[in-house]
Amino acid sequence: MSHPAIDVTGAGRGSFKSYLTGFVLSLILTAIPFALVMSGTFSSSMALAGIFSAGMVQILVHLHYFLHLDTSSETRWNVLALMFTAAIMVLFVGGTIWIMFNLYHRMM
Repeated sequence: MSHPAIDVTGAGRGSFKSYLTGFVLSLILTAIPFALVMSGTFSSSMALAGIFSAGMVQILVHLHYFLHLDTSSETRWNVLALMFTAAIMVLFVGGTIWIMFNLYHRMM
């Protein structure tokens, strides 16, 4: 009996070095917002901007180092599916916030 060939296009495999790099970057990007808040030297708006920017960069680090999504031709469909999912989530969350904000102003 012959075994069927398994096509693994789009499935990335990481090395120990890439996982370690992603882990170290994740730790650093977690420590930055913690340090911003605990130091108290920045205004609340600056600290909030730092927290959001570190969070966005951490999302990109996780996508690249742990989920192995990049712009190569093998993972292009995965990236497109991820972008579509992100767009739908922005629509849901944005629409929900818009409706709740509108209801709040109509009730007051």
